[in-house]
Amino acid sequence: MRHHPARAYLRYFLGVAMAERRIEAKGHVIVCGFGVVGQKVVDSLVEHNIDFVVVDTSPEVMKKVNELGYKAIEGDATSSKVLKSAGIASAKAIAITMDDDAKNLFAVLTSRDLNKKIFIATRSNDDFLREKLIDAGADYIVMPQKTASREIVKELIK
Repeated sequence: MRHHPARAYLRYFLGVAMAERRIEAKGHVIVCGFGVVGQKVVDSLVEHNIDFVVVDTSPEVMKKVNELGYKAIEGDATSSKVLKSAGIASAKAIAITMDDDAKNLFAVLTSRDLNKKIFIATRSNDDFLREKLIDAGADYIVMPQKTASREIVKELIK
């Protein structure tokens, strides 16, 4: 099936409309993106009994998240409206785990703008963007490919 720009535009606004639902939580963690990294973050939060909300644009992902019984908001994590619906004003931290560096940067900027005190952890695939993420307000940045490479090499040279 071919992706049509109008369909993507409509999905974006439908996602924002879905964000009309507000999560009532305090001191929670917002997890943006429920891909491989986001799922691992959520697994750790569940293990440590930490309250969280998942934000993702994919209806299929939202179905899975809802089946697991997790709190969730369907929408774009770069949107102020979506982050407000996820309770960013009262959240203690946000984990921005999307596999798109540009979206992660915008999500960091938006998060910092909405909550000056929130702890922002994000991922980056690019060394150059790492500095931009720090400038934008990220408190912690992980580079999954670099981390994985180091771990593999560490095992190889034992």
